Amino acid sequence: MSGAIRARHRLGAAAAYLRSAPGAYMWLLVLFVTTVALHHIPPQFEDDFLRQRSTNINELSANPVRVFLTSAMWIDGGRWLPYAVLYTVFHAPAERWLGTVRWLAVCIAAHVLATLAGEGALLQAIRDGTAPRSAADTLDIGVSYALAGVVAVLVYRIAAPWRYAYLAVVLCVYLVPLAASPTFTDFGHVVALLVGFACYPLTLGRGKPWNPKETPAALGS
Repeated sequence: MSGAIRARHRLGAAAAYLRSAPGAYMWLLVLFVTTVALHHIPPQFEDDFLRQRSTNINELSANPVRVFLTSAMWIDGGRWLPYAVLYTVFHAPAERWLGTVRWLAVCIAAHVLATLAGEGALLQAIRDGTAPRSAADTLDIGVSYALAGVVAVLVYRIAAPWRYAYLAVVLCVYLVPLAASPTFTDFGHVVALLVGFACYPLTLGRGKPWNPKETPAALGS
């Protein structure tokens, strides 16, 4: 097989892989575009620009639907490549396994419910006087809550005993920061994790769990 034919085969395989998880990779493309755009915003305006698209208490009170959508379209910090890896490792397999509609339902549920829980806890802290009133305008954007929900629901994709090892790692990743130096974002991540676990009914009828020993392939295959 010539080099040109091999290259075409590889491109075809890559295109097929991307088409197998259209929602995840379209979302990733949006994040790439907005990350490039963010790098062209003068630094002195960046915080205000992102805050208007943030799910902080003030914006949620004024424009809840808009900020729930826009907050999931931007990355705080401007580093896109790590998210490309995370979307490929978690979101794409989950979408191929669950189907786009069910995968999106997990993402939306985790994003919305974890945001409401985190901001609700922050609002109570402000009312109690344990957090400053300025915290109502805190920057809160990103896709980490949806990611946590998807990471959690993938527990049901893996066969025992591998499932328990995966679950132990997931719990360590999210619970250790909450126990060590808790923030409202850490609390939101744990809520998103619980939402993902609660999405078990969406996994019914999606095939038998993946056994790495028997089928050493991708989670979503």
